[in-house]
Amino acid sequence: MSLRRRELLLAAGLCLIGGAAARAAPATGRRLKLRNANTGETFQGPYRDEIGPIPAAMEDLVVLLRDHHVNQIGPLDVATLDFLADVMAATGQGSALILSAYRTPQTNAKLAKTRFGVAERSQHMFGRALDVTFDSRLADARNAARGMRRGGVGWYPVSHFIHIDTGPTRNWELDGRGFDTLLARTLGPAPPVASRMARLRALARREYLSRH
Repeated sequence: MSLRRRELLLAAGLCLIGGAAARAAPATGRRLKLRNANTGETFQGPYRDEIGPIPAAMEDLVVLLRDHHVNQIGPLDVATLDFLADVMAATGQGSALILSAYRTPQTNAKLAKTRFGVAERSQHMFGRALDVTFDSRLADARNAARGMRRGGVGWYPVSHFIHIDTGPTRNWELDGRGFDTLLARTLGPAPPVASRMARLRALARREYLSRH
């Protein structure tokens, strides 16, 4: 990634994770079409080009993939987006429905106390995990993700979603009945999408300026 591109990302207050998988990604444009099941917000278009992550797209994605329970943005692993994009390409998916992405430690702790349970050191807390579903070929998407061996792949057939992350390579399968509904709960009425996104972008910039 060029110095200028990195400066733009930092100026937006974005905490992007760039591991080995991100560095190894092909130097070509990549696109995603996503919808957040909890907020109804969407993203459609390129998120990286031949230089690297696109600042404006990352700014939108970090908002789309925030912890909606507390309306808080967090880190975002670009390699996780690449993982998702490759799974979608391998199975002919035009779009993905996001059930859960970043989680604050507070949200994760609350979920860990429920009967559904989550990992205490969940990759969601580090912006390295996504719970997603597709209109079709979900089992094929699971198989494709497992075959790539780029991190964790969880299979929740009853609740009809898969978990992918860029942590250690491992696979699991759980009933997960009702887990997607639990993740989709909100803490009261949400403000309009446009004003919420504008406020979160402003907050990201203020947080960055306060640290530098």
